[in-house]
Amino acid sequence: MRSTLRALFIPVLLSTALACAGPADPPGPLSPRFVYVSPDPLGINPFLIMGQTGIEAAAAKHGAEAIVLESEDPTTRAENVRAAVDEGATLVVVLGFEFNDVIAEVAPQNPQTEFVIVDQCIDNPPVNVHCSVFREFEASFLIGAIAASLTATGHVGVIGTADIPFLHRYTDGFEAGARHIRGDIEVSIRWVGGENPFADPVRAKEQALDLAANGADYLFAASAAGNLGIFEAAKEQDIRAFGLDVDQCPAAPGFIVDNLIKRVDLVIERTADAILNGTAEPMMVFGLGSGGLYVSALGLGPESASDCLIHQYPEVIERVRTVAEQIIAGEIGIDDPMGLL
Repeated sequence: MRSTLRALFIPVLLSTALACAGPADPPGPLSPRFVYVSPDPLGINPFLIMGQTGIEAAAAKHGAEAIVLESEDPTTRAENVRAAVDEGATLVVVLGFEFNDVIAEVAPQNPQTEFVIVDQCIDNPPVNVHCSVFREFEASFLIGAIAASLTATGHVGVIGTADIPFLHRYTDGFEAGARHIRGDIEVSIRWVGGENPFADPVRAKEQALDLAANGADYLFAASAAGNLGIFEAAKEQDIRAFGLDVDQCPAAPGFIVDNLIKRVDLVIERTADAILNGTAEPMMVFGLGSGGLYVSALGLGPESASDCLIHQYPEVIERVRTVAEQIIAGEIGIDDPMGLL
């Protein structure tokens, strides 16, 4: 059974919501409870939605109840995490750097609960905190390589959400991959910024239109829910784009080349398995070699059957597969902009 709650969550409200979920099929007294706390409302953000998919899959596999708590701001993030613990969560999964401080405070006080931080880690995590992180720069490198292989103008760009070290794993990786293929290429990096950089299609579109006006013909859309604005710009200016997290080619058929697929759902499921099997490590790392990240051109998932433009360029597919094999084998070294992996 799954319960989905939104906005301001305090223990009393959560208790009431769970009680009202329906007496016909209540969890037993020993039923495990898996809780996913998102940093923001799920909305149309595919990255956050995959967190929900992952917690539901993990719960189904292990006979647990899955609960999704959508946060609005720092206050509700902290309240949601504490509410989950107070209501007897067996496993609490949070997504993003926004939770580092609250997990560092709450986890040591609640050793009976297992915590998973996806995408980030905290310093000196206690034994009940597990970090699942990605080598985003590996897949971003491949996206840059594809863009450099296809550009007609010699100018490509990437639009990220906010100029913070973690998100440079997308922008810096893209630039490195483009330059690996073509040393003289011009690479422009832009940021959405503003009050809500992860969900601002308007500002993202403005950046895309400006890049197109300056000659960039291939853009890596790495701006979360803002990607829809970038795809609109691609259609208006007849340029091409790359999607992020899931297969976004259906969002703008004929204009999206490929996608950086980040399997948040799979990683949550695998991490839950490892915790319950007693094999989890403090930090679990997922990259091209583990299947946690890939691009559609590699043909590793159902996304490969989509209408992405990459399938019109078999020679580029072969090139990117070779580059991916070289990255996995360690023949191509890519710096982690954060210096952690």
